[in-house]
Amino acid sequence: MRFLFLVIVVISTITPSVAATLAQQTQRIISLSPHTTEMAYAAGLGNKLIAASAYSDYPPAALQLERVANYRGLKMERILALKPDLILAWQGGNPSRELARLEQLGINIIYSNPKTLADIPKTLEQLGQYADSPQQALQAAALFKQQLQHLKIANQNKPKVRYFYQLSSTPLMTIADNSWPSQIFGFCGGENIFAHSRVAYPQVNQEQVLVRQPQVIFSSQPINATQQPWAQWQDQLVAVQQHHLYQLNANWLNRPTPRTLLAIKQVCLLLNQVRDQR
Repeated sequence: MRFLFLVIVVISTITPSVAATLAQQTQRIISLSPHTTEMAYAAGLGNKLIAASAYSDYPPAALQLERVANYRGLKMERILALKPDLILAWQGGNPSRELARLEQLGINIIYSNPKTLADIPKTLEQLGQYADSPQQALQAAALFKQQLQHLKIANQNKPKVRYFYQLSSTPLMTIADNSWPSQIFGFCGGENIFAHSRVAYPQVNQEQVLVRQPQVIFSSQPINATQQPWAQWQDQLVAVQQHHLYQLNANWLNRPTPRTLLAIKQVCLLLNQVRDQR
């Protein structure tokens, strides 16, 4: 009953006439990043998607969409030929100059750049206004909030665990606390050893990691104590000694979508294992 009440309250905040107008005017949508593609489907816009970016692979239906963007840029001529009513863009991930040109041509663009976990349901609610029926988006947003609250209760007041997140190995890069994945680690009681870096994705060296002595090392790539750069630190680095090196699901971790809940469950489980082995 509590969940149903929450859904009803959220639905009532959107004016039906406004949502209906937006939905009628928006029939052709292009997504320019994997996470906006996933969010569009979650918000009930899958039937309106006509093209997407490379690596838009979830849900499986997204694999059938034409590709009009990749890490090298946007296929501008093709995007214009498809005549989209709405473009979903990744702010900071898609080229700003090309997006500005599309805006100048009169194409409506929604920019997505989630900073916090709370931004996920907010984005779902925003996108739901363009769906033929906003209920799917509103229910997905309410369910996300409910499940996130349950996870918060289950993991609150846990002892902090110092972690290092290996974003890449060559060069060795990590994240600061103002970057997206840090939200997930922090939720589970992780304490980032490079939290206060002045850049979002700092390049570091092995000695800096050694001095800070993380209790666990995470990566979205295969990682173990016999691989570089950690093989030489088996006798000096606690995380390596105790085999607390874990590979995380990259799509769950790096895409701010409803599947972020799966990343939270995975990270919290692993941090609890570290705590239990202290």
